[in-house]
Amino acid sequence: MTKVVSVVGARPQFVKLAPVAEAMTAAGVDHRIVHSGQHYDQALSQSFFADLAIPAPDVNLGVGSGSHGRQTGAMLAALEDVLAAERPDWTLVYGDTNTTLAAALAAVKIHLPVAHLEAGLRSFNRRMPEEHNRVLTDHAADLLLAPTEVAMAHLAREGLGPVSRLVGDVMTDVAHRVADAVRPGWRETAGPGGRGGRASAGFVATIHRPDNTDRPERLAAILEALAGLPRPVSLAVHPRLAARAAEFGLPLERGSLRPIPPLAYPEMVAAILDAAGVVTDSGGLQKEAYLLGRPCTTVRPETEWVETLADGWNQLAADPAAIAAAATRPWPPGPRSQPYGDGHAAAKVVAALLDG
Repeated sequence: MTKVVSVVGARPQFVKLAPVAEAMTAAGVDHRIVHSGQHYDQALSQSFFADLAIPAPDVNLGVGSGSHGRQTGAMLAALEDVLAAERPDWTLVYGDTNTTLAAALAAVKIHLPVAHLEAGLRSFNRRMPEEHNRVLTDHAADLLLAPTEVAMAHLAREGLGPVSRLVGDVMTDVAHRVADAVRPGWRETAGPGGRGGRASAGFVATIHRPDNTDRPERLAAILEALAGLPRPVSLAVHPRLAARAAEFGLPLERGSLRPIPPLAYPEMVAAILDAAGVVTDSGGLQKEAYLLGRPCTTVRPETEWVETLADGWNQLAADPAAIAAAATRPWPPGPRSQPYGDGHAAAKVVAALLDG
């Protein structure tokens, strides 16, 4: 029996794990789950396992927070012991977090095969820790599971084409499944004819990246722009945002801003479906907005998910002064394409692992 160890540690990875774990069980794979503890907050961790019916982790390292180097190093040391004991046929790593890189390095150092799910994404922004994580992981891995044709092209240009497989995006699998459960008939409002179901719908927002939160003047400008939007803004407060706002003396509740705790995944899906639009710097939330048919404004100069920019469904707002115009722009006039697959990516992931 093939043994696979999935290593996860952050919200986007929990979401991706859900359909993969289900597909592993259906295929009879001996699947072990290791939680690094990178996200240790209840709302960012344990609730995702319960809400998405993910099996409880076999191991929880409980690493917690820290600087990038310290956190990655602590996970690397702990994961080496776990993987040496398990000796899986595949170590499966997800996305672009410190957990991703630590698990990939731990596995290759003891000569265990590594597969990288969501391979080939590139922002080409070397300031982002996630960009280093994803590039280094791709070049260390033995099997690259790409979500899109664009990602496949990036891998080919880097000489990684022979070990790359196009499987689609597992986020499509889970986003549609959860949306069907929380809002039956949501697809009827997932395009130009729909407006989130309510004329008074507000915005959903998240801001957490260091480039947006670690400088007081930039964070102040972003919060001011959100507070000035013409509809209520439900701001799901990431721990980093809460810490920096408190440090800089920036109130989160003012004007249109309505701070709320981090949302469990079904709650976030429901909030997106009820919203007039999304404002975020999260990679995952950009794509969730696209998949669920809600316009997104991304507070960054670039995006790895370039497909979301097609036809205006996602718009970049590198300058906080551009947020208001972008968030209140008219809805795109045409339907979305389906660049992220057919909703059966997890089964293709497992098939690729079994094929070796």
